[in-house]
Amino acid sequence: MMRITDHPVLGPLEKKEVTIQFNGVDYIGLENESIAATLLANGIRTLRYSEKEKEPRGIYCGIGHCYECRVTVNGERSVRACITPVEEQMIVESQGFQS
Repeated sequence: MMRITDHPVLGPLEKKEVTIQFNGVDYIGLENESIAATLLANGIRTLRYSEKEKEPRGIYCGIGHCYECRVTVNGERSVRACITPVEEQMIVESQGFQS
């Protein structure tokens, strides 16, 4: 897992772990971090595919402006992964074409 656990200014970053599911696979995240941060820490770069050209899309702006990181969360489409905190047993799915 790629994650900072000991920050040079903030010190040790100890948070409760939560399990989410992305496209049928379980991943570990940290309480109150975004879906995008959890997936990025677990090596996931592609969050969805564009509607027209079926091109992979991931985190772009990271602050909720661009909508590139839209995913389906617990059945709700077009949730922005970069500003939505993870919750225990959250089900997240890519939108669009999947290989």
